[in-house]
Amino acid sequence: MSIVAALLGALVVTIWLVLLFGRARWWRAAERDEERLPEPPAWPDVVAVVPARDEAAVVGRAVASLVAQDYPGTFRVIVVDDGSADATAAIAAGAGATVVRAAPLADGWTGKLAAVAQGIAAAGEPHFVWLTDADIAHAPDTLRRLVARALAEDRVLVSHMALLRTDSAAERALVPAFVWFFMLLFPFARVARPGPIAAAAGGVMLVDRAALARVGGIAAIRGALIDDCALARLMKTQGAIRLTLTRRSVSLRPYPRFADVGAMIARSAYAQLGYSPLLLAGTLAGLAVTFVAPPLLAVLAGGAPRFAGIAAWAMMSAAFQPILRYYRRSPAWGAAVPLIAVFYGWYTLVSAVQFGRGRGGQWKGRSQAALT
Repeated sequence: MSIVAALLGALVVTIWLVLLFGRARWWRAAERDEERLPEPPAWPDVVAVVPARDEAAVVGRAVASLVAQDYPGTFRVIVVDDGSADATAAIAAGAGATVVRAAPLADGWTGKLAAVAQGIAAAGEPHFVWLTDADIAHAPDTLRRLVARALAEDRVLVSHMALLRTDSAAERALVPAFVWFFMLLFPFARVARPGPIAAAAGGVMLVDRAALARVGGIAAIRGALIDDCALARLMKTQGAIRLTLTRRSVSLRPYPRFADVGAMIARSAYAQLGYSPLLLAGTLAGLAVTFVAPPLLAVLAGGAPRFAGIAAWAMMSAAFQPILRYYRRSPAWGAAVPLIAVFYGWYTLVSAVQFGRGRGGQWKGRSQAALT
């Protein structure tokens, strides 16, 4: 028996035992928005702010879902048109939103955050600002639930991770893993507790406007490419935050090809690593050991290393089952986790290469990672 194989087998089993039982059982996908919370005696004012750039295909449905909210308090919808070359502004206005034209993009700002900042400035002084995207549609009770949770639990930020599409073959193969890897990086249970782990999902974020103003507003994170998590870190300095899964908000944006999902990953993966070559190398090595080594040991090794590889592969497949059930995918996808991890690792490398070429953070014709 090779010493290297024996050590690798012991390592992969240890890694998966720690991941399963040492990170707040993130894999259970248990943090959801399903419980009913007490409604407040008075409903505070809320303004939804929607940044939009060339979103004519989806903005009408997104705005219509906002206008249709059954919220008992005062509620308005502002769409900030970020230099769209299509009919985004006209469609948003026709659906019932107030449309604000974004000013030319200033140095040091990402386009989305500049639009969000201008939308918040136009909102006045509501108690809460609901930050959402032009490609997200919401059930009519979404805002009531967000506000009820924020007030009942005294949170300065409440975020829901919208249900992503799983219509195309690429989406069915890769989208559940996107959410799964996010939960691994940011266990939702730990996000809700005091401590350094903070995260949010940009499609649904209810923000206490006064708390945001106290830390400098959106300008404090103006160059952030992963803006939702940057906002979560900022808001957690002011109070408690919460992130849950939801089926009430759904993404309208399709990813019909594997390359489209890859582009989504590449847009921000290297930013998540702080644009660090050392962290990139460590991440790719970690992916290889954690996800690729177990099946290689199971197939190529013998004796105890083979059983260790099988055990680690079984553990990762089992950990994938709750998010597969949530997305109503076949449990057989659990065996494919190593291949899915290779795909994500490859596009993390692509993200770094794009940044090195001055094309990082590609979105709607802008290379926004070059700003940082």
